[in-house]
Formats: sequence, structure tokens, C-alpha cells
Amino acid sequence: MPNLFDIIELAVDIPDRGLHAGMAGTIVDCHPDNVYEVEFADGEGETLDFLALTPDQFIVIWRAKTKTWVPVAERIAALLAHLSEEAEREVLDFVHFLYARKQQSQANRKAMTREAP
Repeated sequence: MPNLFDIIELAVDIPDRGLHAGMAGTIVDCHPDNVYEVEFADGEGETLDFLALTPDQFIVIWRAKTKTWVPVAERIAALLAHLSEEAEREVLDFVHFLYARKQQSQANRKAMTREAP
């Protein structure tokens, strides 16, 4: 559950406000019924927009209460929850590809080490 001052990342584009998926903002108010007021700022700290969002529109990436970043695996799982089953399968296929590439790279390094004089 999101909390006041958590940093969030948009999971969706909001084109009419000039906001896109991946942009970070800060929860500055918590309203009833799971609605959160989020402030988006530029690199200089100037406010770009305030917007009321629901949890299906963002993921939490930094927890203010514990002053910790959300682990990458949790961020991935949160984003997966926003995808269709077909898109989830594509992500799984990509993860399999990355894993196989890593295994091949490790095997190549071992082989090169054995061949070195």
C-alpha cells in the first residue's frame, strides 16, 4: 500500500497532462478510496504537475517509511500485474533469453580460461 512521501513511477502514459510511463513523482497526499495526490517535478525541482492517481496507474519505487528503494524484482512484479497474460508470456520469453545468454557467456569465459597458457 502506498504511503505519504513514497516515490512512484508511472505505469501508464497520461498524454493530456504531458506525463509518460516511467516518470517519477512523489505522493504528497492520500485521499479516501485509494486515491493519491502525486507531485511531478523537473530536474531543478520545479513542479510540473499535481495529479490524483490510483494504484493501477503507478508502482512504488522508494518507500519513505523505511527510506529504502523497492527491490528491482518487486518493481518488475508490480509492473507485470499491469500487463495482459500474452504480454507476461513475452516477458517470460525474454527472461529465458537473458538467462540462456548469461549461461552461454559464463561457459565461454570458462572455456577461454582453460585455453589460456
